[in-house]
Amino acid sequence: MAAAKDFDLAIAGGGLAGGLIALSLRKLRPELSVALVEAEDHFGGNHVWSFFESDIAAEHRWLVEPLISYQWDSYDVRFPKYDRTLHTGYRSILSENFDRVVREKLLKKNLITSSKIDDIDASTITMTGGKKLTASAILDARGGGDFSALEYGWQKFAGQVLHLVKPHGLDRPIIKDATVEQIDGYRFVYSLPFSETEVFVEDTYYSNGSGLDIQASHRRIADYAEAQGWQISDISRNEAGCLPVLYGGDFDAFWASHDGIEARVGARAALIHPVTSYSLPIAVQTAMKIAAMPEITQENLDKILSEFAASHWHNCKFYHMLCAMMFMAGKPEKRYRTLEHTYGKDEELIARFYAGTTTRRDKAALLSGRPPVPITQAIPIMMKYR
Repeated sequence: MAAAKDFDLAIAGGGLAGGLIALSLRKLRPELSVALVEAEDHFGGNHVWSFFESDIAAEHRWLVEPLISYQWDSYDVRFPKYDRTLHTGYRSILSENFDRVVREKLLKKNLITSSKIDDIDASTITMTGGKKLTASAILDARGGGDFSALEYGWQKFAGQVLHLVKPHGLDRPIIKDATVEQIDGYRFVYSLPFSETEVFVEDTYYSNGSGLDIQASHRRIADYAEAQGWQISDISRNEAGCLPVLYGGDFDAFWASHDGIEARVGARAALIHPVTSYSLPIAVQTAMKIAAMPEITQENLDKILSEFAASHWHNCKFYHMLCAMMFMAGKPEKRYRTLEHTYGKDEELIARFYAGTTTRRDKAALLSGRPPVPITQAIPIMMKYR
């Protein structure tokens, strides 16, 4: 007789994807014992995750609503050709709030922190020091992975929460200010007003390389604040990151390059938006898909998640083409024109673009007008992704 397992399901990685799955199962499948294993002493890392209200299906919003730290009814973008206000709701989640909700909603005995994972197989998670955890099914949500089989650039960023002497005057977020100096590819500054005198400012780049000079970004944030007339009294948060912007390659080889179980989610499964590298909307879809499974076994998880990841990759072909144009056509300092072109379109089209639900008509509209990249370089890319 097989030995009893510690849990029905063990999730390796307590970041966004893993945490959302655990929360959805706690609500919809409370009969399951689900372990959430995290290398750090808290869940969610050090992040500010943001998303558009239209990114999440109405019937799924209950999953993210307790996590939301700040929300606005509209947002601004700034490009060299124009400024624009868009009337789509925008939401942000702080990792501290994510950690709090995970600890409130899930059983304490099922939360395993400060446990770095050395190895995973279909029934066991082995942690540094030799401690083992067994489960009837295991899910890999550790993020990152081997992207060598894929073609990609990088979205890299450094952000700070600035406390100001006087109110900043922002009524809503500025999610892209591309009027700043274009350095190391497409650069924009992102600002979220947390209170009248508190603003999260992020210096972001779409670059060929992953190297990020954090101190230089901090100086540029200070310069940006000064240009807005903001006087900084204190800085209470620092974060930085580097995300792959995936636009091509051999998906089957990518999938096969990861040793271990097939049941993978998040960036480890390329379940991200190709243009923005946003992971939250697809993480919600993944969580709901798993919660709806009639029977959660390793075999079922492997099959459903590998098929889901492959389908997502195939369905993102148009977005891959846009990314390829941004990174491969034209000069790096002109990359901003691709998003400037996109943001000149209909507001509902833009909402569908971010939600990953671009229609055939949307695609025609996005490819219409004066190309944002040289046509001689655009045509070969369009032919490759036709």
